[in-house]
Amino acid sequence: MTEAPLCRFCRAPLTHTFLDLGRQPLANSYLTADELASGREQSYPLHVRVCDRCFLVQADDAVPPQAIFDAGYAYFSSHASSWVEHARRYAQAMITRFGLGPDSLVVEVASNDGYLLQHFAATDIPVLGIEPAANTAEAARARGVPTEVMFFNDRSGCELAARGVRADLMAANNVLAHVPDIADFVAGFRHVLKDEGVLTFEFPHLLNLIEKVQFDTIYHEHFSYLSLLVGEQVLRANGLRPFDVERLATHGGSLRLFVCHMGSGRAETDALRRLRADEAAAGLDRIATYRGFTPRVEAVREDFRAFLATARGEGRCVAAYGAAAKGNTFLNYCGTTSADVVCAFDVSPAKQDRFLPGSHIPVRSPRALREVRPDYLLILPWNLQEEIVGQHAHIREWGGRFVMASPQVRVLS
Repeated sequence: MTEAPLCRFCRAPLTHTFLDLGRQPLANSYLTADELASGREQSYPLHVRVCDRCFLVQADDAVPPQAIFDAGYAYFSSHASSWVEHARRYAQAMITRFGLGPDSLVVEVASNDGYLLQHFAATDIPVLGIEPAANTAEAARARGVPTEVMFFNDRSGCELAARGVRADLMAANNVLAHVPDIADFVAGFRHVLKDEGVLTFEFPHLLNLIEKVQFDTIYHEHFSYLSLLVGEQVLRANGLRPFDVERLATHGGSLRLFVCHMGSGRAETDALRRLRADEAAAGLDRIATYRGFTPRVEAVREDFRAFLATARGEGRCVAAYGAAAKGNTFLNYCGTTSADVVCAFDVSPAKQDRFLPGSHIPVRSPRALREVRPDYLLILPWNLQEEIVGQHAHIREWGGRFVMASPQVRVLS
């Protein structure tokens, strides 16, 4: 009999399944033609469980981080203009709220291609990026953002502090879910953050994932799916505490936690207390809340398969927009191939002329939209719906229509 895996935070046995998506390829591992022809694409189990002690929702350990964040990592934050604007507004707000200036230091962990730190650097505030993927770090340096290639954790945090790196503001956007050892990762911040410094985390809110059936945000890069309930436990175990929170529209509904050292004088806000109450009312501290998610996901899959079957029967051409990781989870769970979706358009040159993992749908430049002239354009990164529809409204010239697939198929008018 196989023993139950242990919770990556509290080490309790994990006996409750949240969702099992079967075997999936790495969601950001786009294939070249030669790699596709070799037939040696790797796939790994994607089984998500929930801890009945601390309520951390987590994927089984199946893939070493180095297999994900290697030199071929294909996600560049700056290719989403709305995300760059989100970062600019954040920088402006933090500079104003915390009085940052030329004598301050802003450190971002998982800084990608410098999409955020560039806005601080533009106002002559010193910055440092910490990024595990060498190719995105190089892109950051090219835009003038000093960046070190390393995995951040307790040990590297100690090393940075020993070199005199002490931050007034630290940011970690959409990375807390990406680390296999969440406690070791969070421990690194207490070394680098100044005594009265501020740390902000942004992450998709688990409550939205459950309520809106956002199962396509589950993939191997995301080891954890987070709530304030869990976040507070992890922070306090490492000498940190939240003092404020903002609810954001990004990534289908995210939280921005404002965090300080336990001994800081920063007072807790009403917004934080309200969120605690909302999570308790939604039952995030009860295991029964997490049951029943799988049938809702299966219903989404059947709805999308029925849409594709109808489109095929009518001789309609279906293409996709946005070669996003979440789209790859969705397509592969639904068993979609290039026989169903002729191609995916994406603005990122790193993805163009490659093939989506698993489904093997070819990726093309958006310039090819007028050549393909799809009847239906399936928007895979649903969090960018307004941006994509606004940029490509011209598909209506030939009667093309946009399609959203989750939590049910919707053909946009």
